[in-house]
Amino acid sequence: MDYDAWTSLPTVFYHQAARHAGRNFLWAKIDGAYQPVTWREAEQTVTNLARGLRALGLQPGQRVVLLSENRPEWLIADVAIMTAGGVSVPAYTTNTTSDHLHILIDSGAVGVIVSSKALARTLLPAATEAPDCQWVIAMEDAGGGGPVILHAWSDVLAKGAESSLDAASMLAPIKRGDTACFIYTSGTGGVPKGVMLSHGSILCNSMGAHHLLKQLGLDNEVFLSFLPLSHAYEHTAGQFFPISIGAEIYYCAGAEHLLTNLAEARPTIMTAVPRLYENMYQRILRGVEKQGGLKQKLFNLALRLGRKRGQDPKALTIPERLQDALVDKLVRDKMRARFGGRLKAMVSGGAALNPEIGNFFTALGLPVLQGYGQTESAPIISANPPNRVKMETVGPPLKGVDVKIAGDGEILVRGELVMQGYWGNEKATSETLRGGWLHTGDIGELDRDGYLKITDRKKDILVLTGGDNVSPARIEGFLTLQPEIQQAMVFGDKRPHLVALIVPDEAFAGEFAKTMGIAAKDIELSKNSDFKSAVSKAVDRVNLGLAKLEKVRRFAIVAEPFTVENEMMTPTLKIRRHRIVETYEQILCDLY
Repeated sequence: MDYDAWTSLPTVFYHQAARHAGRNFLWAKIDGAYQPVTWREAEQTVTNLARGLRALGLQPGQRVVLLSENRPEWLIADVAIMTAGGVSVPAYTTNTTSDHLHILIDSGAVGVIVSSKALARTLLPAATEAPDCQWVIAMEDAGGGGPVILHAWSDVLAKGAESSLDAASMLAPIKRGDTACFIYTSGTGGVPKGVMLSHGSILCNSMGAHHLLKQLGLDNEVFLSFLPLSHAYEHTAGQFFPISIGAEIYYCAGAEHLLTNLAEARPTIMTAVPRLYENMYQRILRGVEKQGGLKQKLFNLALRLGRKRGQDPKALTIPERLQDALVDKLVRDKMRARFGGRLKAMVSGGAALNPEIGNFFTALGLPVLQGYGQTESAPIISANPPNRVKMETVGPPLKGVDVKIAGDGEILVRGELVMQGYWGNEKATSETLRGGWLHTGDIGELDRDGYLKITDRKKDILVLTGGDNVSPARIEGFLTLQPEIQQAMVFGDKRPHLVALIVPDEAFAGEFAKTMGIAAKDIELSKNSDFKSAVSKAVDRVNLGLAKLEKVRRFAIVAEPFTVENEMMTPTLKIRRHRIVETYEQILCDLY
């Protein structure tokens, strides 16, 4: 693979399509069974859609929002937008109408491609309000379009098929440094920012991934795509990297079908976020405990010997080697079969992975490689190589990536992978890109072998174990608008969902106590179920307007306000998160 010679992401696609023409490429569930799309079929559809987009008036550099579940049409639309010279703007399926409106207005998108009626329901009201949005293309029946012009996917393809415009002439002007996509991510102020990634950024990432994993063989690879393709991690590692190596991609039918789809697709490389591994870890342990007896003893033996061998392959005694070979057949083979039986590696990214969980799966014959990155770096910065894993680290920088540690411990990154900037936001861009280096906002250190270890976060953005970035300030702002709530702090970094600490409004608390015929100072509100129920109604109101991952699942009431005097606020009246977490650590942990 000559990554340096490729000039754009669609060029890579067309190169591999010509090379593998008749081979199966994309797989999706149709009538309960996986059905394939060949490289040749995908290429023809991409070309026709790109022609159709040109016929709709799409000009080079114009933005098109893409809203869809993971499916073959997602990849086809993404590559077609880029082939036509446009900029793809992926949107999360969990976005609210206001989220869509912000992205449409901020990006200045001239059109949208949407998959289903359910997703169109939240999208179309935003599309009608966005001043630059001229049309919507619907893969399926999307219902009424209102003032916006609505086109059927099949009609746009048919229009493209009538065109004589060839792919080569569309691709010729596209340069490696041109913008390929905007990936929207939350900023410290809570307003999503459009990260501009060039074709070269994602090609650099794909080259680094190829160099890292080539020792695994990288021949006839199979991926199962289940993380949202609007996430930078899946967009690169689950789509463009597989394209670059001519791999097959199966699309998961939904999170609830993941285990079934793993057995059907039998992937060779798996990219996932820590949340998935955490869930499987708990499920496996519960299952083993339920079985008990000899099976539990053999499982524990496989785990113990696998961990010991992982620390030092020579550490096993001769009897232990015989035992290890036995449990490999009796335990690990069954574990590998649950994941399809062909996994060469499971790559974890998007958030911090607990080393215990990584070592657990590796000991059971499912090697885990932890990596690190962020949307602004397309997104992969570093990852553990298969032949030398240090689970407590995120591995050395990928090929083509320079990393250094600033004087204050911040991790700085340089290379073609780094974003071009935040769309329309020079201030945020100049704060993040300084002197040719991406300032990640993370604190870390490099060990003697050049492996990177993340030790802290410099910025307040919370990263859930599912890999999603959430701005706590945005949610706190909504909470404190409620009459029942005076202050709030949202918590959830490296956790599966959000919880909150809430300081109730003094007047509201006083009124509540009065209705009970008691002085507010004489009632312990934090433990009063009726009072908590009243505050819960305020939280529920806020949750109604939030995306699923932003919702506050549980909360605790704290009586003492956050003040400068108790060091829970700065002199400029910003909450001190670390201080609050330190003070209420046990209460926060109990919420999970």
